[in-house]
Amino acid sequence: MQHIRDTLERRQTGIYFAAVLFAALAATFIPGTTALEAAVNPALALMLFVTFLQVPLAELGRAFTQTRFLGALLATNFVVVPLLVALLLPLAPGVPLVQLGVLLVLLAPCIDYVVTFSHLGRADARLLLAATPVLLGAQMLLLPVYLKLLLGDAAAALVEPGPFVDAFVWLIAVPLILAALVQLWAARSRSGARTNESLGLLPVPATALVLFVVVASVVPQLGQARDAALGVLPLYLAFAVLAPIAGWLVARLFRLDAPAGRAVAFSGATRNSLVVLPLALAVPGAVPILPAVIVTQTLVELLAELVYVRVIGRLGNRD
Repeated sequence: MQHIRDTLERRQTGIYFAAVLFAALAATFIPGTTALEAAVNPALALMLFVTFLQVPLAELGRAFTQTRFLGALLATNFVVVPLLVALLLPLAPGVPLVQLGVLLVLLAPCIDYVVTFSHLGRADARLLLAATPVLLGAQMLLLPVYLKLLLGDAAAALVEPGPFVDAFVWLIAVPLILAALVQLWAARSRSGARTNESLGLLPVPATALVLFVVVASVVPQLGQARDAALGVLPLYLAFAVLAPIAGWLVARLFRLDAPAGRAVAFSGATRNSLVVLPLALAVPGAVPILPAVIVTQTLVELLAELVYVRVIGRLGNRD
C-alpha cells in the first residue's frame, strides 16, 4: 500500500489537472452539473478527514512544542501575507465582490495538498501536517477581522458568521474527532490498523474529487464572470512569486533549519481555496463572480506548485 500511496503523491499534480479537465468537460457537455454544488461540503469533509488522519495524535502536541516553527508559520500567514495582500489588492478590479473573493482566498493558508507538495519539495512536511488544525482554526477566527480591516464594515458584513461556524464544526471539529477515533481504533486492533492504512491512500483521490466537484459545479456559471477572472490574474501571479519569498525570509528570521524553512515558504504561498469556496457561496449575490475569482486562484496555484517543488526544494542547500 505504501507503494501505491507514494505513486499517488508523486503524480498528484497530473491527477489534479486531470480532475479539473474532466470536470470542465463534464460541465460543458453534461447539463445539470451545477447540482454538484451540494456535494462540495461532504467532499471537503472527506478530504480533511483523511488529511487529519495522517497526523498522529502525538504530532499534534509536537506542533505546540516546536515554538519557533509555529511562530514563523503564524507570523507568515497571519502577519506578513495579509500585509502583502493589502499591498497587492489595488491590482484587482475595484469591484467589491471581486476584492472580497481575492481576500477570502489569499488570506486563508492551505491545510491539505500543501503537505504533499511540501514533501515533494524537500520540506519538513510532518511539522506542517501537525500544524494544520492550528492553521485552520486560526484562519476561521481571523478571516472576518482582516476582511473588516481591508474592506470596511459594509463589505465585511456580506460574510455572515453562520457559515464560519458551520465550517468550523463540519470541516474541522468533526473530521478531526473522527480521525482521532480511527487512530485509537488502529492502535488497539489489527482491523483498525488495516482500515487506517487503507484510508491513508485517500488524500490525493479525495482532493481530486473536491477539485472535480468544485469545477464541475462552478464552470457553467463562469460565463458572466470571465472579465473578473482575467482581472485578478496579475495579482495572483504576483502573489505566487512574492509569497514564498516572504515565507522563506520569515523562516530565516526565526533561524529555522532548511526543511522547516521550506515548509513555511510552501505554506505562505499555498492558499485554502477549496475550503473557503463554501464560505464564498454563502455571500449574497456571490455567483458567478466569487466562485470565478476563487477557482482562478486554484488553477494559478497548481501551476505554481510545479515550480515551487523545484525551486523551494533547493533553498538552504548550503546551510
